[in-house]
Amino acid sequence: MDALDLSRWQFGITTVYHFLFVPLTIGLSLLVAGLQTAWHRTGNPAYLRLTRFWGKLFLINFAMGVVTGIVQEFQFGMNWSEYSRFVGDIFGAPLAMEGLIAFFMESTFLGLWIFGWDRLKPRVHLATIWLASIGTAVSAYFILAANSWMQHPVGYRLNPTTGRAELTDIWAVLTNSTTLVTFPHVIFGAFVTAGAFMIGISVWQLARGRDVALFRTSARLAMVVSLVAAVGVAVSGHWQAQIMTEQQPMKMAAAEALWEDETSAGFSLFAVGDVENGRNHVNLQIPGGLSLLATNSLDGKVEGINDIQARYQALYGPGDYRPIVGLAYWSFRLMIGFGALAALLALAGLWFTRRGRFPRNPWFTRIALLGISLPFLANSLGWIFTEMGRQPWAVFGLMRTSAAVSPGADVLEVALTLVGFTLVYAVLAAIEVRLLIKYVRLGPEPETGTEPAEPLPALSY
Repeated sequence: MDALDLSRWQFGITTVYHFLFVPLTIGLSLLVAGLQTAWHRTGNPAYLRLTRFWGKLFLINFAMGVVTGIVQEFQFGMNWSEYSRFVGDIFGAPLAMEGLIAFFMESTFLGLWIFGWDRLKPRVHLATIWLASIGTAVSAYFILAANSWMQHPVGYRLNPTTGRAELTDIWAVLTNSTTLVTFPHVIFGAFVTAGAFMIGISVWQLARGRDVALFRTSARLAMVVSLVAAVGVAVSGHWQAQIMTEQQPMKMAAAEALWEDETSAGFSLFAVGDVENGRNHVNLQIPGGLSLLATNSLDGKVEGINDIQARYQALYGPGDYRPIVGLAYWSFRLMIGFGALAALLALAGLWFTRRGRFPRNPWFTRIALLGISLPFLANSLGWIFTEMGRQPWAVFGLMRTSAAVSPGADVLEVALTLVGFTLVYAVLAAIEVRLLIKYVRLGPEPETGTEPAEPLPALSY
C-alpha cells in the first residue's frame, strides 16, 4: 500500500468512527428537548426524571463526537493538502460557518443547559436545550453542504492561473440540490438511531422491572419516533436516488451492478458479477424496480456501467472511472436492510407494548439490545457507499483522489498515525461504552415521592 491508500484508510476510519456519534447526538438531543418540554407543560416530575436520565447519555455521546470531529478536520491539512489547496476557498466556507455559528451555538447553549438547572428560569432553561438541539442540526447542514459540493460542485469557477477552484456563489453552495435531499435523509436517520438506542435501553430496564411506567413511556415514544422516521428515511432516500442518478449515474449503476443501459431496469436483489468483462452471471431482480427508484417510472432508462465508462473516457480522458462495484452493490443493500430491520423492530415493539403491556420475553429484550446496532450499521454503510461510490473522484468531475493527497505524505508516517488513531479510538470507544453502561445501570434519579404510579398520560397510548 502507498501513501494514498493509507491516507484513504485513515480518513475512512476517522469519518466512519466520528459518524457513529453524530446521528445519536442529533436525534437524542431533540428527544431530550421534547421530554423536557413535556415536563415544563405538565409539571409531571416523571418527565423530569426521563429528561435527566437520557440527557446524561446524550452528553456522554456529545463529548465523544466533538473529540473525533476535530481530528477529522485536521486530516485535510495533514494528508490531503492538495485537496485543501484546490478547494479550500469553497470547502472552507461552510466548515467555517459550522464552527462559528452552529458549533458555538450548540456548545454555548448546551453549557447553559448543563449548569442552569437551578439558576435559570424554567422557560429560559427549556429554550437552551432546544437551541442546543437546533445547533446540532444546523451543524450537520453546513457539513453536509461541504460534502455535497464534493458530490456535485456548484457556485465556483476554476482560476487558470492558480489552478484552484474559487467560490462565486455561497448561496448556490448552501442550497445545492444534493444538500437539500441529503439533509432530511440524515436527520430522519438520526431519529431512527436515537429511537433504537432508546428502545433497547428502555426494554432492558423493563425486563429488570425497574420504573416500569417510566420506561414503558420512553419505549413507546422511541418506537413511534423510529417508525415515523424510518418512513422519512425511505422517502428521502428515494429523492436521493433520483438526484444521484442525474448527477452521478456511475454510482447508481454500481449500486445495482447494472452494466448496460436499460429501460424498465430491475432492482437487483442478488447478483454475482464479472467485473473484468462487465457483466453478471446471476442477477435476481424485481422487474422495473430500479427504473422506478431512479426515474419514478417503471419504463425509465437507467445508464449502465459500461456505457458510462465509455462516455467518461471521452469526457475526462483515459482511465477507470468505476468504483469498487462489489462494495457499492453490497453496502447499498446492507444499508437498506439494516434500516428496514430497525423499522420492523419499532413496529414489533409497538405491538408488544399495546394496551398498557410491556414485553416480558427475554428474547425480545435481547433483540431490542441488538437492535441498537442496526441504524449505526445502516448509517456507516450509507456513508461508505456515498464516498466510495464517488471514486475515483475527490471532487466529482474536477479532481481525482490520486491528485488530492499531500505530496509530502510518507508511507511510514501515515501508517504510524493510522495505527495510532485507530488505537486511540478503540480506547475512546471502550470509555464511552463503559460510561454509557454505568449510567444505564444506575437508572433514573430516585423518586421524590411525587411521581405518579400510573403510566404517564401524555406519552402512553
